Amino acid sequence: MNLRQMEVFYAIMRTGSVTAAARLLGVTQPSVSTVLKHCEASLRIRLFERVAGRLRPTPEAEAIFPDVAAIFGRLDAVGRLTQDLAGGRLGTLSVAAAFPIANGYLAKAVADFMETRPGMRVALQSLTSPQVVDRVVSREVELGIAYEPVVNPEVETEVLVRSGVACVLREDHPLAARAEIEVRDLEPYAIITYLPQTLLRGPVDRALSEAGVVPRIAVQVSLSLTGIMMAYHGVGVAMVEPFLLASMPLPGLVARPLRPRIEVSALLVRARSAPRSAAMGHFVQQLKATVAAQYGG
Repeated sequence: MNLRQMEVFYAIMRTGSVTAAARLLGVTQPSVSTVLKHCEASLRIRLFERVAGRLRPTPEAEAIFPDVAAIFGRLDAVGRLTQDLAGGRLGTLSVAAAFPIANGYLAKAVADFMETRPGMRVALQSLTSPQVVDRVVSREVELGIAYEPVVNPEVETEVLVRSGVACVLREDHPLAARAEIEVRDLEPYAIITYLPQTLLRGPVDRALSEAGVVPRIAVQVSLSLTGIMMAYHGVGVAMVEPFLLASMPLPGLVARPLRPRIEVSALLVRARSAPRSAAMGHFVQQLKATVAAQYGG
């Protein structure tokens, strides 16, 4: 199917008739019928059957439609984007970040940055770290912030902040009175950890194994926020990054450093050959200042 055939097919699927499709596309009914006829001939399949004076999609048409609809959904998004750019409603900063970062210190940095730049607009995406890297490589965003490791020859990275996995737990938990929690001290207690496919599950498992701990895993999560909320509701000790809790404190919930340390590094990710805007340079300075104020560098 070429793009014109997809457009006609999509219009007929949406409206249910050739006449309505022609009206939607702003063309004549015979031109729509001709394009549909050529489309079916080139595909060698029937897309519609006439039943009681209306077109009914065949099973083949129903199978094709979701992919075609996705294409036109993206085209609509491009149209909205260009309208926003032309109207000044979308600014010059586009950033993608891993979920805890985007909803933690990055949100604070964006707010501080925009406070003195009322004309600035920011497009901020909250994603997984691999998705962040993909957005940078495809040039959908100018800056990414992801957890290491990031191994891609098309990007260059810079360490933004180093931290560590912490124990997030209720303040009435027996371990909350300690300034630090040793990994081996977790053995009697239910823990909340990451799903096996997440980046930090491997380092957490290694730390438990090296300490000789057979963990009592109560819940496995894909996001730090979910683990923090599980701890808030008393399910157990969440072994997660503390970034989000530092930015969004919850009454009755505390974070304690874990020993030995399981290091977590957040990286600035940029496309290696992409030009860098002056505005983004100023924003990175603001971001670094926000992180330094919150974590001491």
